[in-house]
Amino acid sequence: MRSAARSASAGDDGGRTGGNPLRGWAQSVVGTRWFQTAIVGLILLNAGTLGLETYVDGPLAGAAGLLYAAEVCFVTAFAAELALKVAAYGRGFFRDPWNWFDMVVVGIAVVPASSGFSVLRMLRILRILRLVSVVPQMRTIVTALFRSVPGMGTVIGLLLIIVYTAAVLGERLFHDIDPEHFGDLGTTLYTMFVLLTTEDWPEVAQPVMEGHPMASLFFIGYIVLTAFIMLNLVIGVIVTALEQEVNAERWQEDQELELVQHQSVMRRLEELTEQVSRLSEQVRSLGAVGEAEGREAEAAPAEREAAEAGAGHTAAADSGPAASNRRPDQSPAM
Repeated sequence: MRSAARSASAGDDGGRTGGNPLRGWAQSVVGTRWFQTAIVGLILLNAGTLGLETYVDGPLAGAAGLLYAAEVCFVTAFAAELALKVAAYGRGFFRDPWNWFDMVVVGIAVVPASSGFSVLRMLRILRILRLVSVVPQMRTIVTALFRSVPGMGTVIGLLLIIVYTAAVLGERLFHDIDPEHFGDLGTTLYTMFVLLTTEDWPEVAQPVMEGHPMASLFFIGYIVLTAFIMLNLVIGVIVTALEQEVNAERWQEDQELELVQHQSVMRRLEELTEQVSRLSEQVRSLGAVGEAEGREAEAAPAEREAAEAGAGHTAAADSGPAASNRRPDQSPAM
């Protein structure tokens, strides 16, 4: 679900197809795992053919035509990939800097192979770096490196200050003892860089320590401060940036997932609201029918009583004239 949400958000206007069947088909192809795997496979094969081209002047002299045909096929495949992504994502394709990187790397391949563009043609090897833009884990690492530049620049600046200070101090202290390594500021700066890498540093320190026994404090302090402390600070800044980048991606994925879930819940609530509304209307209609039947049931006895009372009045009215015509000495028959 997360990958689907990311694919949808990468397109133009949130990845909506807008009723365009071509865009919908392109998105269904570009967003599949097999498509990404195929692109990675093509990049690796292309890296292999670019390496084989270095043997064209030697053992593979007869395979130059075959390698050229393979190059054309790879460029065509990569161009078709970019065309599919443009069709799938529309303007959203150009909002991603990694897509611009892919376009530049693939575009270098179509530069004419003339002498004036030979340097650009050599940059075809950069096509291997497309693995960084295709593989999400590599893309995360590179993005974290770029994000760590501000913090890393501060640490590196502090490291350069320490190196320069040590170079000036070392030139003043050991100029006469070891002019080969501490003859002037430029030579001493190079020596300090060699000591920073801890590569063969005893060969630099031993001649100085023979002439100046306390020089060991200088070398040990410098190596501990630069190679062990400052470089670890640089690594710490990079690791922190990488952790922040991973957390940011996870947070974005969680937000996209929550958005999809929220939309699903809201659709369900709307359906339930409609069902409740229909049930309420049915209940109201059934209640109205029940009230009407109740009024009719209450009105029926009253109507019967009124009818019986009317019948009694009619009978009394009919018997009244007959009793008045009877003689007084007549009495009703017993």
